[in-house]
Amino acid sequence: MSSTAFRDLLEARAHAANISIDAEALGRLETYFRLLSHWNKRINLTSLPLEPLTERAVDRLFIEPLVAAPLIAASASVWFDLGSGGGSPAFPLQIVRPISRLNLVESRDRKAAFLREVIRALGLAGAEVRAIRIEALADDDDNEGAADLVTVRAVRMSATLFSQLDRLLKVGGQAVLFGAAPQKLDAPRGLDIQYVEPSLVVLRRVLI
Repeated sequence: MSSTAFRDLLEARAHAANISIDAEALGRLETYFRLLSHWNKRINLTSLPLEPLTERAVDRLFIEPLVAAPLIAASASVWFDLGSGGGSPAFPLQIVRPISRLNLVESRDRKAAFLREVIRALGLAGAEVRAIRIEALADDDDNEGAADLVTVRAVRMSATLFSQLDRLLKVGGQAVLFGAAPQKLDAPRGLDIQYVEPSLVVLRRVLI
């Protein structure tokens, strides 16, 4: 896909979602896409079609994170992206809404190597890959109440996940769930639902 074709498609989908993308962000999003497409030929980073790139793939990989960006609290400074895999939502969100400490949690070595390559290519200061399982991350006492923001994509909503979110988040911290089914979401006491739309749910940890 040519640079012009990628940018035209991304801008068209952004316009449909009432989002504007400046030229610098557009260039960095394209850099991420090029790396994702290249690495996806060797390892399974996403099942979404990249060659040719479809509207559905653009919406899932880019538009959903950009829609979430304005919902993130201005004070957020510590972020855990759980099961980072192919790098979305983390990289598109970080490009348009930078947070000073981004922890990409990915236990699989080859996917972790991909994430490190994107960090290097985009020059994302303050971003690092944590090669650890989500369960081990949440069980580490050093991470208890450390996060202003936790993001996670395409996981089954479960008591285990909510327990992990509750442990990682500060009071007032947010969790953004991509791919969640809102009609099936039953957040436990202590996690208030702030925002819901198809495939996107924002929770806030409250003091109880």
